[in-house]
Amino acid sequence: MPATKSLFIVIVGCGRLGSYLANRLSRQGHHVVVVDAHPEAFDTLSPDYSGFRVEGDASEFAVLSQANIDQADMVIVATNNENINVMVGQVARKLLNVPRVVVRIEEPDRRATYEQLGLDTVCPASLVGDEILQGMVQYTLTTMERAPER
Repeated sequence: MPATKSLFIVIVGCGRLGSYLANRLSRQGHHVVVVDAHPEAFDTLSPDYSGFRVEGDASEFAVLSQANIDQADMVIVATNNENINVMVGQVARKLLNVPRVVVRIEEPDRRATYEQLGLDTVCPASLVGDEILQGMVQYTLTTMERAPER
C-alpha cells in the first residue's frame, strides 16, 4: 500500500471539533497547527498531539501569519462563530490561495452561498439530523420486515 502524503493542516478553533480533528490528524502523521484565542482550549489536545499551538484571535491577519496559513495544504475553520469561520475561510481561500478550505457552519441554509465562495462546508446540525433520519428509515424497514402480515 503506498504511503499517503503528509499534509500541512491549520485548524482554527480548538473546541470539541477542532481538538478532535487535530488529535486524529496528528496521529495520522500530518503536520498540524491549531489556532485558538483561549489558552485553556489547548488543554483538550491529547498528550501525543505533536503539532503546534498558536494563541491568538484568528480574525487578525498577524495571528494567521504566525500559523503559516499561507503554506497550508488545508485549512479547517471550526470556531463556534460562523461569521469568523467564513471570514477566515475566505482569507485562506481567496487571498492566500489555500487549496482546500473547510468551514464549520451553523445554518444549513447558507451552505450554497458559502460554497459559491469556494468554501467547503460542514454543518454539524445537518450531519446529526441526517444520521437520525437514516436511523429512523433503517428502524422502520427492519420493523416492517419483522411485523406479521395482516
